[in-house]
Amino acid sequence: MAVVEELVRTEESGAISFGNYKLGAKAKVENYEHGGDLYKVKTYKELTKLEKNGMFAYESQPGTGVLDFVETEDGVTFTVEADEDAQITVGLKEDTEYDVTVDNVNIGTMKTNLSGKLSISIELANAGEIAVKIVKNG
Repeated sequence: MAVVEELVRTEESGAISFGNYKLGAKAKVENYEHGGDLYKVKTYKELTKLEKNGMFAYESQPGTGVLDFVETEDGVTFTVEADEDAQITVGLKEDTEYDVTVDNVNIGTMKTNLSGKLSISIELANAGEIAVKIVKNG
């Protein structure tokens, strides 16, 4: 299960994991230091949100558990799990095209909006953990 009991943690690989979609009430961790950055996590069954240095990084509705979240210059990769299908939005570079792969299936090229957000819907109900890879096109 991808529930992160401590709400956010650093993995041995250097990635972070966050989110607990089993919580009935909102919970948060602020000023979590990782790799010289400060993270804030808010999570419960209806929403999971991650901010990095006060900027939007990830949001899901309903809440999700996210493992091995890694941001690079070219995109983001993570594994996600939840009890229900979810709408996931990630913060990337504005007005940029990205190739999106979900569960090892390329679902196409998507372009971020002017605020750098890219949204995808993922069928998570009874699916277990699903790998997501979003990489800058070209």
